[in-house]
Amino acid sequence: MSVTQILATQPWVERLGLTLLHFLWQGAIIVTLYAAARKWGMRTLGPNGRYLLACAALTSMALAPVITWVLLPSSAPAGPAAFAATMPAARPAPAPSLSLALPSDAFPAMPGQFLPWVVAFWFAGATAFSVRLLVSWVAAERLRYRMVRLAPAEWQRTLDQLKSRLSVARPVRLLVSGLLDAPAAIGWLRPIVLVPVGALTGLPPAQMEALLLHELAHVRRYDYLVHILQSAMEAIFFYHPAVWWVSGHMRTERELCCDDIAVSITGDAVAYVRALAEFDSARWIQPTAMAANGGSLAGRVARLLGQSPTSRRTSSGPTSAAALILLALGGWAVFAQPTDRPQFEVASVKPSVNVGIQHVRPLTGHLTADAGLRILMQYAYGVQPFQVIGGPDRVMSARYEIDAKADGNASRARMFLMLRSLLEDRYQLQTHRETRDLPAYVLVAAKSGLKLPLPKEGVCVDSPADVPVEWAGGRMGVPGESQSTKGRSDRHAGTGPRALPGARPERHR
Repeated sequence: MSVTQILATQPWVERLGLTLLHFLWQGAIIVTLYAAARKWGMRTLGPNGRYLLACAALTSMALAPVITWVLLPSSAPAGPAAFAATMPAARPAPAPSLSLALPSDAFPAMPGQFLPWVVAFWFAGATAFSVRLLVSWVAAERLRYRMVRLAPAEWQRTLDQLKSRLSVARPVRLLVSGLLDAPAAIGWLRPIVLVPVGALTGLPPAQMEALLLHELAHVRRYDYLVHILQSAMEAIFFYHPAVWWVSGHMRTERELCCDDIAVSITGDAVAYVRALAEFDSARWIQPTAMAANGGSLAGRVARLLGQSPTSRRTSSGPTSAAALILLALGGWAVFAQPTDRPQFEVASVKPSVNVGIQHVRPLTGHLTADAGLRILMQYAYGVQPFQVIGGPDRVMSARYEIDAKADGNASRARMFLMLRSLLEDRYQLQTHRETRDLPAYVLVAAKSGLKLPLPKEGVCVDSPADVPVEWAGGRMGVPGESQSTKGRSDRHAGTGPRALPGARPERHR
């Protein structure tokens, strides 16, 4: 059994698949509003305002699927999904109301076989990105212990003084790392600041203090925790470009905010820019570390010097186009209803006065029926009698004769779809799906209950000629038992059973 077949049997798969598909258009709407607000406030909000705007957009993207999951009805493949139907007893009569319970695929908003593939694709991608995030986090945590040593005591005292100027109450250790090429801050509960070997002695003290202020600003703002949360968001919703776009803006604005804090404390933007320029060619070690050379270093330097970066380009046009495309795809995937609505070529419906057995017979190119509306609905929607709940007795007891002609190539299932269309057109049947819990019972044999004897081998009763072979021979075969081992008698002329060779004959009255 494949993964999709296993997922198709789980009651939560449809709900999760619809939630993921709904997020396509929800994320597109959120990112469109965010892009408009960001463009409007690009000059007035500042880095901190734009950062908060990006946080609000990403938070909205995280809450939208949760709200969708709560609002969607629970999926239960084995149970019924109730439909409210309105239908008149006759065409001119007013439309009474009744309640139907139909399975979840009676009126699908999405092909049932498609959602398991959506969930399987999402699960594979989310797992891969989550493993990547976990590996990156473990590697960042190992930087605490690999090739590190304590910084000189005078620099630790300098760091503590800078902490007090930034109002950082948590203890922060300063370590020298042999693996990093640029200063970085790691950790949330036990934060540390790592500086590369030679940085404390190779840079002027003023420049080094400015870089330490930048890293302490990350610690004060809890950027490491926010960075982990947004990385988890990227792993969960990896398939939506809007999440990556907004998250990238958060990282960029976060570095600008810390730059502003460092410059506001030191008061010397030029010294800070020279310190950043020392790490322009430094390699990027771990995505989970808050490095001083993160983001677009050229853009940060140009901004601090009051210049407009020449490489900066507006992305509102492509973003809006991508948002519209995702909105269209999400709306089509979730709300598109099947357009194929097969109908009979000719159909005759009239009241029936028969009191015999009700029947619905789909034949080759022809369907005849003499049944009540309840029976007709069961065949048209593929439900069981207990799934039709309520309804006026005079409507449900009404009986009709139907003689309909269809295409000669129409299958049995297509015939019933045509019958559904006939009921909708003739009786103005309207439905909406909901979910209900119905009682279920389990039949278990008691310890002292009736004990049926095992069948005697070699004795059987001939079956009628029209009985399927799997039911012939007087009993149904045990699962896995072949027809040759059931001991079924050969057919012969006359009536009554015949003993097989070697079997003990028995009398029959």
